[in-house]
Amino acid sequence: MPKIKEMFAYIAEEAGPDDEGVTCFFWAGTAMPMVGADLARMESLKPMAQAIAAGTGKKVKLVRFSHREEVEEILPS
Repeated sequence: MPKIKEMFAYIAEEAGPDDEGVTCFFWAGTAMPMVGADLARMESLKPMAQAIAAGTGKKVKLVRFSHREEVEEILPS
């Protein structure tokens, strides 16, 4: 598996351009955030993003984040 250098997310605005969140869908009772480390994964989520846009009447954007900063390491106990 290659090192992750960028992340993608489908995001939607709530009240305006400064109020947005990661979209999600429910799978087997669990909220699944619509994020991924490669465009192939995001392409597989595109039909769900389209359904969310249609169901909410709000546009959904695919956004790429490319600045990597390691914030914390969680070590095994």
